[in-house]
Amino acid sequence: MENLVQIAMQNVNFDAILPSLVLCSFGMVLLLMNAFMPRGKSTPAAWFSLVAIVVTGFVSLAAWNKPEFGFAGGVALDNYATFFNIIFLVAAGLTILMSDDYLKREGYPVGEFYTLILFATAGSMWMASGTNLMMIFLGLEVLSVALYVLAGFFRGQTKSNEAGLKYFLLGCFSTGFLLYGIALLYGVTGTIDLARMGEFISANPGAITNPMAVAGLMLLSTGFLFKIAAAPFHMWTPDTYQGAPTPITAFMSAGPKAAAFAGFIRILILGLGGMKAEWTSLLWIIAVLTMVVGNVIAIYQTDIKRTLAYSSIAHAGYALVGIVAANEIGVSGILFYMLAYTFMNLGAFAVLVLVGKKGEENLTLDGFAGFGYKRPWLAIAMVIFLFSLMGIPPTAGFAGKFYIFAGAVKAGYIWLAVIGVLNSAVSLYYYLRIMVAMYFKAPTEEFEWIKMSAPVVASIVIAVVGVLYMGILPGGVIAMAKNALF
Repeated sequence: MENLVQIAMQNVNFDAILPSLVLCSFGMVLLLMNAFMPRGKSTPAAWFSLVAIVVTGFVSLAAWNKPEFGFAGGVALDNYATFFNIIFLVAAGLTILMSDDYLKREGYPVGEFYTLILFATAGSMWMASGTNLMMIFLGLEVLSVALYVLAGFFRGQTKSNEAGLKYFLLGCFSTGFLLYGIALLYGVTGTIDLARMGEFISANPGAITNPMAVAGLMLLSTGFLFKIAAAPFHMWTPDTYQGAPTPITAFMSAGPKAAAFAGFIRILILGLGGMKAEWTSLLWIIAVLTMVVGNVIAIYQTDIKRTLAYSSIAHAGYALVGIVAANEIGVSGILFYMLAYTFMNLGAFAVLVLVGKKGEENLTLDGFAGFGYKRPWLAIAMVIFLFSLMGIPPTAGFAGKFYIFAGAVKAGYIWLAVIGVLNSAVSLYYYLRIMVAMYFKAPTEEFEWIKMSAPVVASIVIAVVGVLYMGILPGGVIAMAKNALF
Protein backbone atom coordinates (compact mmCIF):
# COMPACT_ATOMS: atom_id res chain seq x y z
CA MET A 1 0.00 0.00 0.00
CA GLU A 2 2.81 2.40 0.85
CA ASN A 3 4.39 1.82 -2.57
CA LEU A 4 1.11 2.62 -4.31
CA VAL A 5 0.80 5.84 -2.31
CA GLN A 6 4.40 6.78 -3.13
CA ILE A 7 3.84 6.16 -6.85
CA ALA A 8 0.65 8.22 -6.74
CA MET A 9 2.39 11.09 -4.96
CA GLN A 10 5.27 11.02 -7.44
CA ASN A 11 2.80 11.44 -10.26
CA VAL A 12 1.24 14.51 -8.64
CA ASN A 13 2.65 17.81 -9.87
CA PHE A 14 0.66 20.77 -8.63
CA ASP A 15 2.61 23.11 -10.91
CA ALA A 16 0.68 21.56 -13.80
CA ILE A 17 -2.60 22.93 -12.39
CA LEU A 18 -1.20 26.01 -10.66
CA PRO A 19 -3.31 28.63 -12.52
CA SER A 20 -6.57 26.81 -11.81
CA LEU A 21 -5.40 26.06 -8.26
CA VAL A 22 -4.84 29.76 -7.62
CA LEU A 23 -8.22 30.62 -9.13
CA CYS A 24 -10.05 27.97 -7.09
CA SER A 25 -8.35 29.20 -3.92
CA PHE A 26 -9.61 32.71 -4.60
CA GLY A 27 -13.04 31.26 -5.39
CA MET A 28 -13.26 29.41 -2.07
CA VAL A 29 -12.12 32.49 -0.11
CA LEU A 30 -14.72 34.54 -1.98
CA LEU A 31 -17.38 31.98 -1.09
CA LEU A 32 -16.57 32.45 2.61
CA MET A 33 -16.49 36.24 2.20
CA ASN A 34 -19.96 36.17 0.72
CA ALA A 35 -21.26 34.35 3.79
CA PHE A 36 -20.25 37.28 6.00
CA MET A 37 -21.01 40.20 3.67
CA PRO A 38 -24.41 41.92 3.93
CA ARG A 39 -26.86 40.92 1.22
CA GLY A 40 -26.90 43.42 -1.59
CA LYS A 41 -23.23 44.36 -1.15
CA SER A 42 -21.67 42.63 -4.15
CA THR A 43 -19.12 45.29 -5.15
CA PRO A 44 -16.32 43.95 -2.86
CA ALA A 45 -16.88 40.49 -4.37
CA ALA A 46 -16.54 41.93 -7.87
CA TRP A 47 -13.24 43.68 -7.09
CA PHE A 48 -11.90 40.61 -5.28
CA SER A 49 -12.76 38.52 -8.35
CA LEU A 50 -10.88 40.94 -10.58
CA VAL A 51 -7.83 40.60 -8.33
CA ALA A 52 -8.16 36.82 -8.68
CA ILE A 53 -8.26 37.13 -12.48
CA VAL A 54 -5.19 39.39 -12.60
CA VAL A 55 -3.13 37.23 -10.23
CA THR A 56 -4.08 34.07 -12.13
CA GLY A 57 -3.17 35.83 -15.38
CA PHE A 58 0.37 36.50 -14.14
CA VAL A 59 0.68 32.90 -12.92
CA SER A 60 -0.50 31.65 -16.32
CA LEU A 61 1.88 33.86 -18.31
CA ALA A 62 4.78 32.69 -16.12
CA ALA A 63 4.18 29.19 -17.49
CA TRP A 64 4.79 30.24 -21.11
CA ASN A 65 7.57 28.10 -22.64
CA LYS A 66 7.86 26.26 -19.30
CA PRO A 67 5.64 23.20 -19.75
CA GLU A 68 4.61 21.19 -16.73
CA PHE A 69 3.01 17.73 -16.69
CA GLY A 70 1.29 16.02 -13.80
CA PHE A 71 -1.20 13.53 -12.46
CA ALA A 72 0.20 10.57 -14.38
CA GLY A 73 0.33 12.63 -17.55
CA GLY A 74 -3.36 13.55 -17.37
CA VAL A 75 -2.66 17.28 -17.21
CA ALA A 76 -0.33 19.37 -19.37
CA LEU A 77 0.31 23.04 -18.67
CA ASP A 78 1.89 23.65 -22.06
CA ASN A 79 1.77 26.72 -24.31
CA TYR A 80 -1.49 25.48 -25.80
CA ALA A 81 -3.19 25.41 -22.38
CA THR A 82 -1.60 28.72 -21.39
CA PHE A 83 -2.86 30.50 -24.51
CA PHE A 84 -6.40 29.29 -23.87
CA ASN A 85 -6.08 30.17 -20.16
CA ILE A 86 -5.48 33.78 -21.18
CA ILE A 87 -8.63 33.69 -23.34
CA PHE A 88 -10.66 32.34 -20.41
CA LEU A 89 -9.29 34.98 -18.04
CA VAL A 90 -9.95 37.82 -20.50
CA ALA A 91 -13.54 36.59 -20.93
CA ALA A 92 -14.05 36.29 -17.17
CA GLY A 93 -12.44 39.66 -16.45
CA LEU A 94 -14.54 41.55 -18.98
CA THR A 95 -17.68 39.79 -17.72
CA ILE A 96 -16.96 40.78 -14.13
CA LEU A 97 -16.31 44.40 -15.13
CA MET A 98 -19.70 44.70 -16.83
CA SER A 99 -21.69 42.83 -14.16
CA ASP A 100 -21.79 44.76 -10.88
CA ASP A 101 -23.99 47.72 -11.87
CA TYR A 102 -26.07 45.41 -14.05
CA LEU A 103 -26.84 43.09 -11.11
CA LYS A 104 -27.81 46.05 -8.94
CA ARG A 105 -30.10 47.40 -11.67
CA GLU A 106 -31.83 44.05 -12.04
CA GLY A 107 -32.15 43.58 -8.27
CA TYR A 108 -29.73 40.66 -7.86
CA PRO A 109 -26.52 42.05 -6.29
CA VAL A 110 -25.36 38.65 -5.05
CA GLY A 111 -21.65 37.91 -4.52
CA GLU A 112 -21.98 34.22 -5.40
CA PHE A 113 -22.40 35.32 -9.01
CA TYR A 114 -18.66 36.03 -9.18
CA THR A 115 -17.72 32.83 -7.36
CA LEU A 116 -19.50 30.84 -10.05
CA ILE A 117 -17.64 32.72 -12.79
CA LEU A 118 -14.30 31.88 -11.15
CA PHE A 119 -15.14 28.18 -10.86
CA ALA A 120 -16.46 28.09 -14.43
CA THR A 121 -13.15 29.58 -15.57
CA ALA A 122 -11.22 26.95 -13.58
CA GLY A 123 -13.25 24.23 -15.30
CA SER A 124 -12.37 25.77 -18.66
CA MET A 125 -8.68 25.62 -17.73
CA TRP A 126 -8.91 21.91 -16.94
CA MET A 127 -10.50 21.29 -20.32
CA ALA A 128 -7.61 23.04 -22.08
CA SER A 129 -4.97 21.27 -19.97
CA GLY A 130 -6.48 17.78 -20.03
CA THR A 131 -4.53 15.13 -21.90
CA ASN A 132 -6.87 12.28 -21.06
CA LEU A 133 -10.58 12.02 -21.63
CA MET A 134 -11.61 11.93 -17.97
CA MET A 135 -9.70 15.10 -17.11
CA ILE A 136 -11.36 16.92 -20.00
CA PHE A 137 -14.72 15.57 -18.88
CA LEU A 138 -14.08 16.72 -15.30
CA GLY A 139 -13.34 20.23 -16.53
CA LEU A 140 -16.45 20.19 -18.71
CA GLU A 141 -18.68 19.23 -15.80
CA VAL A 142 -17.26 21.89 -13.44
CA LEU A 143 -17.77 24.46 -16.19
CA SER A 144 -21.27 23.25 -17.08
CA VAL A 145 -22.66 23.08 -13.53
CA ALA A 146 -21.59 26.68 -12.88
CA LEU A 147 -23.14 27.81 -16.18
CA TYR A 148 -26.44 26.05 -15.46
CA VAL A 149 -26.79 28.14 -12.29
CA LEU A 150 -25.60 31.36 -13.93
CA ALA A 151 -28.00 31.02 -16.88
CA GLY A 152 -30.95 30.82 -14.49
CA PHE A 153 -29.48 33.22 -11.94
CA PHE A 154 -32.47 35.61 -12.02
CA ARG A 155 -34.76 33.17 -10.29
CA GLY A 156 -37.60 35.70 -10.18
CA GLN A 157 -37.69 36.06 -13.97
CA THR A 158 -39.50 33.46 -16.04
CA LYS A 159 -37.22 33.83 -19.07
CA SER A 160 -34.11 33.32 -16.93
CA ASN A 161 -35.64 30.19 -15.39
CA GLU A 162 -36.45 28.95 -18.88
CA ALA A 163 -32.89 29.65 -20.04
CA GLY A 164 -31.34 27.75 -17.15
CA LEU A 165 -33.74 24.81 -17.41
CA LYS A 166 -33.34 24.38 -21.17
CA TYR A 167 -29.57 24.57 -20.92
CA PHE A 168 -29.53 22.11 -18.02
CA LEU A 169 -31.79 19.50 -19.62
CA LEU A 170 -30.13 19.56 -23.03
CA GLY A 171 -26.70 19.77 -21.40
CA CYS A 172 -27.42 16.58 -19.47
CA PHE A 173 -28.35 14.79 -22.69
CA SER A 174 -25.17 15.98 -24.41
CA THR A 175 -23.11 14.84 -21.42
CA GLY A 176 -24.64 11.39 -21.75
CA PHE A 177 -23.60 11.22 -25.40
CA LEU A 178 -20.10 12.38 -24.49
CA LEU A 179 -19.67 9.78 -21.75
CA TYR A 180 -20.97 7.00 -23.97
CA GLY A 181 -18.48 8.06 -26.66
CA ILE A 182 -15.63 7.99 -24.12
CA ALA A 183 -16.70 4.51 -22.99
CA LEU A 184 -16.74 3.16 -26.57
CA LEU A 185 -13.34 4.65 -27.42
CA TYR A 186 -11.91 3.18 -24.22
CA GLY A 187 -13.40 -0.18 -25.17
CA VAL A 188 -11.63 -0.10 -28.53
CA THR A 189 -8.25 1.33 -27.49
CA GLY A 190 -7.99 0.24 -23.86
CA THR A 191 -6.94 3.70 -22.69
CA ILE A 192 -8.30 7.16 -21.99
CA ASP A 193 -4.89 8.79 -22.41
CA LEU A 194 -4.93 10.75 -25.66
CA ALA A 195 -1.32 10.09 -26.65
CA ARG A 196 -1.68 6.33 -26.08
CA MET A 197 -5.01 6.33 -27.87
CA GLY A 198 -3.37 7.99 -30.88
CA GLU A 199 -0.52 5.45 -30.82
CA PHE A 200 -2.98 2.53 -30.65
CA ILE A 201 -5.02 3.75 -33.61
CA SER A 202 -1.85 4.37 -35.66
CA ALA A 203 -0.53 0.89 -34.85
CA ASN A 204 -3.87 -0.82 -35.52
CA PRO A 205 -5.37 0.49 -38.79
CA GLY A 206 -8.32 -1.85 -38.35
CA ALA A 207 -9.47 0.24 -35.38
CA ILE A 208 -10.44 3.03 -37.77
CA THR A 209 -13.22 0.95 -39.30
CA ASN A 210 -14.27 -0.62 -36.01
CA PRO A 211 -18.00 0.22 -35.56
CA MET A 212 -17.41 0.93 -31.86
CA ALA A 213 -14.65 3.42 -32.69
CA VAL A 214 -16.78 5.17 -35.30
CA ALA A 215 -19.75 5.29 -32.92
CA GLY A 216 -17.46 6.58 -30.16
CA LEU A 217 -16.21 9.35 -32.44
CA MET A 218 -19.77 10.32 -33.39
CA LEU A 219 -21.05 10.36 -29.81
CA LEU A 220 -18.01 12.22 -28.48
CA SER A 221 -18.37 14.80 -31.25
CA THR A 222 -22.06 15.25 -30.42
CA GLY A 223 -21.19 16.25 -26.86
CA PHE A 224 -18.63 18.83 -27.95
CA LEU A 225 -20.70 20.16 -30.85
CA PHE A 226 -23.49 20.87 -28.37
CA LYS A 227 -21.13 22.91 -26.19
CA ILE A 228 -19.88 25.00 -29.11
CA ALA A 229 -23.48 25.46 -30.38
CA ALA A 230 -22.88 23.90 -33.78
CA ALA A 231 -25.88 23.00 -35.94
CA PRO A 232 -27.92 20.85 -35.60
CA PHE A 233 -27.08 20.89 -31.86
CA HIS A 234 -27.72 24.62 -31.50
CA MET A 235 -31.39 24.63 -30.52
CA TRP A 236 -30.71 25.64 -26.91
CA THR A 237 -28.60 28.66 -27.83
CA PRO A 238 -31.12 31.40 -28.82
CA ASP A 239 -33.47 30.89 -25.86
CA THR A 240 -30.66 30.46 -23.36
CA TYR A 241 -28.72 33.48 -24.62
CA GLN A 242 -31.85 35.65 -24.68
CA GLY A 243 -33.07 34.63 -21.23
CA ALA A 244 -29.76 34.54 -19.34
CA PRO A 245 -28.36 37.68 -17.67
CA THR A 246 -26.64 39.72 -20.39
CA PRO A 247 -23.11 39.45 -18.89
CA ILE A 248 -23.53 35.67 -18.66
CA THR A 249 -24.72 35.53 -22.25
CA ALA A 250 -21.51 37.34 -23.17
CA PHE A 251 -19.41 34.99 -21.04
CA MET A 252 -21.04 31.83 -22.43
CA SER A 253 -20.47 32.97 -26.00
CA ALA A 254 -16.71 33.36 -25.47
CA GLY A 255 -14.95 31.56 -22.57
CA PRO A 256 -16.88 28.26 -22.39
CA LYS A 257 -17.04 28.07 -26.20
CA ALA A 258 -13.25 28.47 -26.37
CA ALA A 259 -12.91 25.76 -23.70
CA ALA A 260 -14.99 23.33 -25.77
CA PHE A 261 -12.82 24.04 -28.81
CA ALA A 262 -9.66 23.58 -26.71
CA GLY A 263 -10.70 20.12 -25.54
CA PHE A 264 -12.15 19.09 -28.90
CA ILE A 265 -9.03 20.04 -30.85
CA ARG A 266 -6.72 18.19 -28.46
CA ILE A 267 -8.86 15.05 -28.62
CA LEU A 268 -9.20 15.03 -32.41
CA ILE A 269 -5.58 15.78 -33.28
CA LEU A 270 -3.73 14.07 -30.43
CA GLY A 271 -6.05 11.14 -29.69
CA LEU A 272 -7.98 10.53 -32.92
CA GLY A 273 -5.49 11.75 -35.51
CA GLY A 274 -5.56 8.29 -37.11
CA MET A 275 -9.27 8.80 -37.84
CA LYS A 276 -8.71 12.18 -39.48
CA ALA A 277 -10.43 11.20 -42.73
CA GLU A 278 -13.57 10.27 -40.79
CA TRP A 279 -13.84 13.37 -38.60
CA THR A 280 -12.86 15.84 -41.31
CA SER A 281 -15.69 14.53 -43.51
CA LEU A 282 -18.12 14.87 -40.62
CA LEU A 283 -16.97 18.33 -39.55
CA TRP A 284 -16.92 19.63 -43.16
CA ILE A 285 -20.68 19.11 -43.31
CA ILE A 286 -21.24 20.40 -39.77
CA ALA A 287 -19.20 23.55 -40.45
CA VAL A 288 -21.22 24.43 -43.56
CA LEU A 289 -24.53 23.68 -41.86
CA THR A 290 -23.55 25.74 -38.81
CA MET A 291 -22.51 28.78 -40.84
CA VAL A 292 -25.63 28.68 -43.00
CA VAL A 293 -28.11 28.09 -40.16
CA GLY A 294 -26.56 30.76 -37.93
CA ASN A 295 -26.41 33.46 -40.59
CA VAL A 296 -29.72 32.80 -42.32
CA ILE A 297 -31.84 32.63 -39.16
CA ALA A 298 -30.08 35.71 -37.73
CA ILE A 299 -31.51 37.73 -40.62
CA TYR A 300 -35.04 37.29 -39.27
CA GLN A 301 -34.29 38.34 -35.67
CA THR A 302 -35.35 41.68 -34.18
CA ASP A 303 -34.05 41.09 -30.65
CA ILE A 304 -30.35 42.00 -30.60
CA LYS A 305 -29.37 39.41 -27.97
CA ARG A 306 -31.06 36.75 -30.09
CA THR A 307 -29.33 38.09 -33.19
CA LEU A 308 -25.95 37.79 -31.48
CA ALA A 309 -26.91 34.27 -30.37
CA TYR A 310 -27.36 33.14 -33.97
CA SER A 311 -24.24 35.11 -34.86
CA SER A 312 -22.40 33.05 -32.24
CA ILE A 313 -23.59 29.88 -33.96
CA ALA A 314 -22.24 31.13 -37.29
CA HIS A 315 -18.88 32.00 -35.74
CA ALA A 316 -18.62 28.47 -34.34
CA GLY A 317 -18.96 27.32 -37.95
CA TYR A 318 -16.07 29.56 -39.02
CA ALA A 319 -13.88 28.09 -36.28
CA LEU A 320 -14.82 24.54 -37.32
CA VAL A 321 -13.32 25.33 -40.73
CA GLY A 322 -9.93 25.57 -38.99
CA ILE A 323 -10.41 22.13 -37.40
CA VAL A 324 -11.27 20.64 -40.78
CA ALA A 325 -8.06 22.13 -42.19
CA ALA A 326 -6.14 20.56 -39.27
CA ASN A 327 -2.88 22.26 -40.25
CA GLU A 328 -0.70 24.85 -38.54
CA ILE A 329 -2.39 27.87 -40.14
CA GLY A 330 -5.91 26.59 -39.52
CA VAL A 331 -5.46 25.51 -35.89
CA SER A 332 -3.40 28.56 -34.90
CA GLY A 333 -6.08 30.60 -36.67
CA ILE A 334 -8.68 29.09 -34.31
CA LEU A 335 -6.63 30.13 -31.27
CA PHE A 336 -6.27 33.64 -32.67
CA TYR A 337 -9.96 33.79 -33.56
CA MET A 338 -11.11 32.66 -30.11
CA LEU A 339 -9.22 35.55 -28.51
CA ALA A 340 -10.44 38.03 -31.14
CA TYR A 341 -14.02 36.81 -30.76
CA THR A 342 -13.75 37.25 -26.98
CA PHE A 343 -12.90 40.92 -27.39
CA MET A 344 -15.45 41.76 -30.07
CA ASN A 345 -18.41 39.81 -28.72
CA LEU A 346 -17.98 40.76 -25.07
CA GLY A 347 -17.50 44.36 -26.15
CA ALA A 348 -20.81 44.30 -28.02
CA PHE A 349 -22.58 42.78 -25.02
CA ALA A 350 -21.03 45.40 -22.72
CA VAL A 351 -22.75 48.07 -24.82
CA LEU A 352 -26.02 46.13 -24.48
CA VAL A 353 -25.54 46.07 -20.70
CA LEU A 354 -25.47 49.88 -20.67
CA VAL A 355 -28.35 50.34 -23.11
CA GLY A 356 -30.71 47.85 -21.49
CA LYS A 357 -33.39 48.89 -19.04
CA LYS A 358 -34.44 46.73 -16.12
CA GLY A 359 -35.84 43.56 -17.64
CA GLU A 360 -34.13 44.47 -20.95
CA GLU A 361 -37.29 44.73 -23.02
CA ASN A 362 -35.68 47.50 -25.11
CA LEU A 363 -32.81 45.46 -26.57
CA THR A 364 -34.42 45.38 -29.99
CA LEU A 365 -33.73 47.09 -33.29
CA ASP A 366 -36.47 49.63 -32.55
CA GLY A 367 -34.97 50.19 -29.12
CA PHE A 368 -31.66 51.18 -30.76
CA ALA A 369 -33.28 53.79 -33.04
CA GLY A 370 -31.23 56.97 -33.02
CA PHE A 371 -28.69 55.59 -30.57
CA GLY A 372 -25.83 56.92 -32.70
CA TYR A 373 -27.00 60.51 -32.20
CA LYS A 374 -27.84 60.31 -28.52
CA ARG A 375 -24.79 58.30 -27.38
CA PRO A 376 -22.17 58.83 -30.12
CA TRP A 377 -19.14 57.34 -28.33
CA LEU A 378 -20.94 54.17 -27.31
CA ALA A 379 -22.32 53.89 -30.85
CA ILE A 380 -18.82 54.18 -32.34
CA ALA A 381 -17.61 51.38 -30.06
CA MET A 382 -20.58 49.24 -31.12
CA VAL A 383 -19.80 49.90 -34.79
CA ILE A 384 -16.19 48.75 -34.25
CA PHE A 385 -17.40 45.51 -32.65
CA LEU A 386 -19.95 44.91 -35.41
CA PHE A 387 -17.33 45.55 -38.12
CA SER A 388 -15.09 42.99 -36.42
CA LEU A 389 -17.92 40.46 -36.25
CA MET A 390 -18.48 41.03 -39.98
CA GLY A 391 -14.79 40.49 -40.70
CA ILE A 392 -14.07 43.98 -42.04
CA PRO A 393 -10.42 45.17 -41.98
CA PRO A 394 -8.58 46.46 -40.02
CA THR A 395 -10.27 44.60 -37.16
CA ALA A 396 -9.41 41.39 -35.36
CA GLY A 397 -12.38 39.60 -36.94
CA PHE A 398 -10.94 40.07 -40.41
CA ALA A 399 -7.50 38.78 -39.39
CA GLY A 400 -9.02 35.76 -37.63
CA LYS A 401 -11.18 34.75 -40.59
CA PHE A 402 -8.26 35.31 -42.95
CA TYR A 403 -6.04 32.85 -41.07
CA ILE A 404 -8.77 30.23 -40.74
CA PHE A 405 -9.79 30.38 -44.39
CA ALA A 406 -6.13 30.46 -45.47
CA GLY A 407 -5.60 27.24 -43.54
CA ALA A 408 -8.55 25.65 -45.33
CA VAL A 409 -7.22 26.72 -48.74
CA LYS A 410 -3.75 25.37 -47.95
CA ALA A 411 -5.28 22.04 -46.88
CA GLY A 412 -7.16 21.83 -50.18
CA TYR A 413 -10.63 22.71 -48.84
CA ILE A 414 -11.12 25.57 -51.27
CA TRP A 415 -14.89 25.21 -51.53
CA LEU A 416 -15.20 25.22 -47.75
CA ALA A 417 -13.28 28.51 -47.63
CA VAL A 418 -15.49 29.92 -50.40
CA ILE A 419 -18.65 28.95 -48.49
CA GLY A 420 -17.19 30.61 -45.38
CA VAL A 421 -16.52 33.85 -47.26
CA LEU A 422 -20.03 33.82 -48.76
CA ASN A 423 -21.54 33.33 -45.31
CA SER A 424 -19.51 36.26 -44.03
CA ALA A 425 -21.07 38.32 -46.81
CA VAL A 426 -24.55 37.20 -45.75
CA SER A 427 -23.83 38.28 -42.18
CA LEU A 428 -23.32 41.87 -43.35
CA TYR A 429 -27.08 42.24 -43.64
CA TYR A 430 -28.04 41.71 -40.02
CA TYR A 431 -25.01 43.50 -38.57
CA LEU A 432 -25.58 46.51 -40.83
CA ARG A 433 -29.23 46.50 -39.85
CA ILE A 434 -28.20 47.33 -36.27
CA MET A 435 -26.12 50.25 -37.58
CA VAL A 436 -29.02 51.44 -39.72
CA ALA A 437 -31.20 51.52 -36.61
CA MET A 438 -28.54 53.50 -34.74
CA TYR A 439 -27.85 56.10 -37.42
CA PHE A 440 -30.71 56.19 -39.95
CA LYS A 441 -33.80 56.00 -37.75
CA ALA A 442 -35.29 58.87 -35.80
CA PRO A 443 -34.61 58.66 -32.06
CA THR A 444 -37.56 57.52 -29.98
CA GLU A 445 -35.63 57.61 -26.70
CA GLU A 446 -33.23 60.00 -25.02
CA PHE A 447 -31.36 57.05 -23.46
CA GLU A 448 -31.28 59.08 -20.27
CA TRP A 449 -31.18 55.94 -18.12
CA ILE A 450 -27.70 54.98 -19.34
CA LYS A 451 -25.24 55.23 -16.48
CA MET A 452 -21.65 55.35 -17.72
CA SER A 453 -20.13 53.39 -14.84
CA ALA A 454 -16.33 53.19 -14.87
CA PRO A 455 -16.04 49.35 -14.82
CA VAL A 456 -18.36 48.87 -17.82
CA VAL A 457 -16.66 51.67 -19.75
CA ALA A 458 -13.30 50.05 -18.92
CA SER A 459 -14.52 46.73 -20.34
CA ILE A 460 -15.60 48.46 -23.56
CA VAL A 461 -12.29 50.33 -23.90
CA ILE A 462 -10.28 47.14 -23.31
CA ALA A 463 -12.38 45.34 -25.91
CA VAL A 464 -11.95 48.14 -28.48
CA VAL A 465 -8.17 48.18 -27.94
CA GLY A 466 -8.05 44.38 -28.27
CA VAL A 467 -10.08 44.37 -31.48
CA LEU A 468 -8.02 47.12 -33.13
CA TYR A 469 -4.63 45.88 -31.94
CA MET A 470 -5.24 42.32 -33.15
CA GLY A 471 -6.58 43.69 -36.43
CA ILE A 472 -3.80 46.18 -37.17
CA LEU A 473 -0.86 44.27 -35.65
CA PRO A 474 -1.89 40.59 -35.67
CA GLY A 475 1.65 39.23 -36.12
CA GLY A 476 2.56 39.00 -32.44
CA VAL A 477 -0.60 37.17 -31.39
CA ILE A 478 -0.57 34.76 -34.36
CA ALA A 479 3.11 33.99 -33.62
CA MET A 480 2.11 33.11 -30.03
CA ALA A 481 -0.76 31.00 -31.37
CA LYS A 482 1.62 29.06 -33.64
CA ASN A 483 4.01 28.60 -30.73
CA ALA A 484 1.12 27.23 -28.68
CA LEU A 485 0.44 24.27 -30.98
CA PHE A 486 1.27 20.89 -29.51
